[in-house]
Amino acid sequence: MSAPLPYRDPTRPVAERVADLLARMTVDEKIGQLMMWDARGEDLSCVTARHAGALLHILGDKANRAMDLAATTRLGIPLLIGEDAIHGHSFWQGATIFPTQLALACSWNPALIEQVARVTAREVVPTGIHWTFSPVLCLSRDLRWGRTGETFGEDPWLIGELGAAMIRGYQGAGLADPEGILATAKHYAGYSETQGGRDASEADLSPRKLRSYFLPPFRRAVQAGAMTFMTGYQSIDGVPSTANRWLLTEVLKDEWGFRGVLVTDWDNVGRLVHEQQVCANRAEAAAVALKAGNDLVMVTPDFFDGAREALARGLITEADLDAPCARLLALKFAMGLFEQPRRADLAEAARRTGCAAHRAINLDAARQSLVLLHNDGLLPLDPGALRRIAVIGPNADDALQQLGDWSLGSCQHPPEAGQHPRETVTTVLDGLRQLAPPGLQVLHAPGCRITDEGTEGVEEAMALAAQADVVVAVVGDHLSLVGETLSTATLELQGGQVALLDALAACGRPFVLVLVNSKPLVLPRSAGRARAILQAFNPGMCGGQAVAEAVFGQLNPSGRLAISMPVHVGQQPVFYSQVRGQHGHRYADLTQAPRWPFGHGLGYTRFAWRDARLDAREVPIGEPVTLRVTVQNVGARHGVEVVQAYVSDLVTSVTWVQRSLQGCARVELAPGESREVVITLPPEAFRLVDARGREVIEPGDFEVQVGPSSREEDLTRLPLTLHRR
Repeated sequence: MSAPLPYRDPTRPVAERVADLLARMTVDEKIGQLMMWDARGEDLSCVTARHAGALLHILGDKANRAMDLAATTRLGIPLLIGEDAIHGHSFWQGATIFPTQLALACSWNPALIEQVARVTAREVVPTGIHWTFSPVLCLSRDLRWGRTGETFGEDPWLIGELGAAMIRGYQGAGLADPEGILATAKHYAGYSETQGGRDASEADLSPRKLRSYFLPPFRRAVQAGAMTFMTGYQSIDGVPSTANRWLLTEVLKDEWGFRGVLVTDWDNVGRLVHEQQVCANRAEAAAVALKAGNDLVMVTPDFFDGAREALARGLITEADLDAPCARLLALKFAMGLFEQPRRADLAEAARRTGCAAHRAINLDAARQSLVLLHNDGLLPLDPGALRRIAVIGPNADDALQQLGDWSLGSCQHPPEAGQHPRETVTTVLDGLRQLAPPGLQVLHAPGCRITDEGTEGVEEAMALAAQADVVVAVVGDHLSLVGETLSTATLELQGGQVALLDALAACGRPFVLVLVNSKPLVLPRSAGRARAILQAFNPGMCGGQAVAEAVFGQLNPSGRLAISMPVHVGQQPVFYSQVRGQHGHRYADLTQAPRWPFGHGLGYTRFAWRDARLDAREVPIGEPVTLRVTVQNVGARHGVEVVQAYVSDLVTSVTWVQRSLQGCARVELAPGESREVVITLPPEAFRLVDARGREVIEPGDFEVQVGPSSREEDLTRLPLTLHRR
């Protein structure tokens, strides 16, 4: 029996296998490997005729057919198959759909997020998928941006920590893990810094500003082992991300040592011609994309002929194809796809998808994502003391709005793809009915719609409210106002919701306001009459149960805002870590402070803080700083406090933020229990980016600020001096 070709021999080093295979490939085969095709149609000829290296939007038996086709090609190079498994296996019927990234971020719990990603990977793998285009590591600062709910919020450090946890969960034990999938750090970088909140518009960012705030979460992703990155749609200083060699090659690959695969977002190479108009034709676009450092081109069919033309015209050389092709082949070899292409196993998918163990983790995620914004003592309700609850509002019983974007029924898949089975979703109305004891009647009327201004349902809702002891009003946003290309000019409640809340405030019945929405919204004056406000950013399939548990006191809310909530849309941007320096401290007609700041969140118990201190008040530059604080539960219920540690550099050579989060800890305490919390701040917690774009730690006076939110009055200030050795 003859020995296998070197690239077919799994005992040989990956580099040797790559070199052997690359030497056997034609130019067309190399170009084909660099292309990812949309496989939603029935035509899979791209696999054989165009030598496709990767596919997306293909699942199950159809994925197996594509893999079989790839095996019949001259060299038998396996496919890499990706899908948008964003907060669960988004487009697989009945999959476990978790709270969205913004909701999960409010848990401030990396261990939970790692679990969520691990469950997602376990459900994705048996459907034939190797790769998810998640997590999003963009900073959300202008809340009008339609993709705010896809982010982990506004803080670079928290985004980096939660993103690293998600990457670990997806990728598991490593590239050869049969239950792991590739994670994607996206959108690299600065995509969220929009003009007027408009999606994919020009981002006004200097290299220094990128390094200061937008790049750190992505560098953290490299450190966490992310094996793929995705470019953004936007341009920076006139250069589209896909054409930005400084960003893609000099920083990501050369400076940070990224050894994985960089994929463009959807048709980013084509957009260089037809949207951003920085290239005249497909050949120029292909050359620009390759020279910048892109490795895999997502859904630009013209790239195949464009790259061939670029070669013929001398715009690129074959070496420009070899480098990205080698990176992609190395990834496929390291994953073991040549030996085991990881075909779909639908029987195993049926066993795993939406199983009880996964649903339990989903419920835990929903519980930890809830944020109690306001409570004057009405919550928790005592169901035994009530006869009737009226549940009103358009999002009280709308499963799709509760799941949010990137789920079946959202704009990314056609209507004929259907929705997740209704029985897999517990809405707020479902949850309250399920937990209400015998004798407590739960009444319901939606009251209005979000998609039109009609108020014909308000009268019916108020009639129910008049019969009830307490009202739970569930309002928010709608998928038609959420997501890619769907930025909003306003943050106000849409449709008839303001009229509904105005009528509710006027009727005099005590009410709880529940917000089921993708991103922070501006609340009307009448919302100020709510006795309690509970924020539930798209809380997933189990969100309604979690909300009901919080309302009835079976759950003590522990979430903290990962994003600031404004008073008015005109405050944008309202994130907490503002750069110091302005005339005045407010608008002439409005406060600059948010309605609720980053880090805010209440519960049903109280905590006392004492003995906050640093182990040393003078520390050499380059040494860690240890913070200690004792937290005691002085209330009557078990609860969770989130200790937040911020750093403020008091005098800097360049303007810098007034404070930045650099550490946190979730502390669970029984009534009366106390615990010393220790947070070690690494040297990089004290760095800034100077006027020359260098990351430095400047000697001088600092403050470590510790407390339960970013609000100034919540923080204890601990002086610190950093000095040179």
